[in-house]
Amino acid sequence: MARVYLSLGSNLGDRLAQLKQAVRRLRALTDVDVVAASPLYEAEPWESEPERALHERSWYLNCAVAIETTLAPDALLAALQRIEEELGRTRPPGTPEARRFVPRTLDIDILVYGTRVVSVSDTLHIPHLLLHERAFVLRPLADLAPDLEHPTLYRTVRDLLAELEDEHDVRPGDYPARWFED
Repeated sequence: MARVYLSLGSNLGDRLAQLKQAVRRLRALTDVDVVAASPLYEAEPWESEPERALHERSWYLNCAVAIETTLAPDALLAALQRIEEELGRTRPPGTPEARRFVPRTLDIDILVYGTRVVSVSDTLHIPHLLLHERAFVLRPLADLAPDLEHPTLYRTVRDLLAELEDEHDVRPGDYPARWFED
């Protein structure tokens, strides 16, 4: 089995309920064992400049989840996208770049899949291409695996977080430590 780290986030609807339901559905997947989940973080949304000028977005609720799986990366991605869609995620037309800042009920990204490096399409890049640039990803991941080494940067999550230049506000959420167990 491979140890895989996921990033989960939501900024539409009942964010906590979305994340809890996502973890429940991960647990229900064949060939997936949920090992741990980080505390929850409130994170300022990333937006393009025109979007920022138009309105204020709802903050994200984010966490990292460690799983073990025998699913291949592409099969895992398909399963994660099904969970997103079942919980109300829609993907508007356009390029991934154009859709990057769209609010969402649920977003699940594969951050790291063991030591594998995968780049087979516009939607599957492991390790996640922006993992090392985002506080809302690194802070929760550091709670689970501070000594995890990035498979291509050869830096630990702890080191990447210490060197991070992301100025977006990311703060611990006021939620129970074991928010995912009910």
